[in-house]
Parts: sequence; C-alpha cells; structure tokens
Amino acid sequence: MQIAPSFLSCDFSKMGEELIRMDKAKADMIHLDVMDGHFVPNITFGAPVIKWARPYTKLPFDVHLMISEPHKYIEDFAKAGADIITFHVESDSDIAETIRLIKSHSVKPGLVIKPNTPASTVFPYINDLYMVLVMTVEPGFGGQSFMADMLPKVKEIKDFARSVGRDILVEADGGINAETIAQCSAAGVDISVSGTGVFKAPDAAQAIAELKQLGA
Repeated sequence: MQIAPSFLSCDFSKMGEELIRMDKAKADMIHLDVMDGHFVPNITFGAPVIKWARPYTKLPFDVHLMISEPHKYIEDFAKAGADIITFHVESDSDIAETIRLIKSHSVKPGLVIKPNTPASTVFPYINDLYMVLVMTVEPGFGGQSFMADMLPKVKEIKDFARSVGRDILVEADGGINAETIAQCSAAGVDISVSGTGVFKAPDAAQAIAELKQLGA
C-alpha cells in the first residue's frame, strides 16, 4: 500500500517545510486537491502554488483536478510539476481529449469517480489510464466520514482492467485513517490518500508507517 498525504491538510503558512517533513516521513507521493468553487463547493489552490511547492520535494505530485473544465488547464499543471493528473469523469471536458492532452505533456493520466458514479464509466478509457481514483467521500471538503460501500468499485475496475490485459493502479481518497485503511487494502486499493491522519499526527513518520503496516 502506498500512502499519499493530502496537501490540503498541511500548514499552509509553511508549505515548503511541510513537504520536506512528508519526504522525511517516507510518504510515497503528495496528493494535491485542486478545487475551483464550481465543480465542488470549495476553493483551494491552482498551478502557481504547485509550481512554488515543487522544488521542496522529489516525491511525485499526484494532482487531483476537481474543476469543471480540466482540459483548459492541463498544460498549466503539467508545467507546474505534476507527475500524475487525475480529473473527474463528471467534468465538462471531453474525457478522451483530456487524457490525450495529459499524455502529450509526459504526465500520467487518471480518472476520478464520485460516490454516485458507477465504476463502469471509466471502462471505455481503461487502456489509456495509469490510475483510477475512487472517491470514498463526496469531493469538496476534508474530514468527512469514510464510505466503505464505495470499495466494491475497486474490484470492478481491477477485474475489468485485467479482462482487457491491463494492470491499473486504483487509489482511494476520503476518510482514510488507521481505522479504515485495512478495508481499503482488503478491497485491493494500491494508493490511499490520507490528510489529517498524517499531517496532523504528532509524528508523521510513525503515522505513515502505521498506515502501511495496517494496509499491508
């Protein structure tokens, strides 16, 4: 199990130090939630903040676009230092074209599905994807309760991918902590996003080690 601390839960007054702290704590990647106040009812940060943050760590940047028209901003986020860009199947952008744009910048593409969206919506694009992100809360705000009934989607996605000869990563995001990560592991999740469970822990390295052990 890989652990991706959610940047949204860091101390924004010292972002650089927080990234260095996650690096030392042996995080596998950094998850960055971009919200536009339209697709979801919250606003976070955009490409300039990611560009500023990029020099502080060599950890992969896993950029989750919760925005209405992601295709318009792919180049900006790629240039800012994204290693993975995931966007929602529910967005207003043409899915195939947006995936093509992400790949054209040598960035790994992923699709995201909200809780009410069936796993099958990603199946037509599975051959072109690096990752699928299954939301285990409604996107928009941190600190929500984990929705365990979303986990069967993980098996659906993996089974379909294997049926067409693909081995795809599945990430879960929302309410994941020491109490819920074992369920994610049992469902076949490869990457778990954890926000407050890591950034607000007294010892981030210990928190990440515990999550990895529980998710083994």
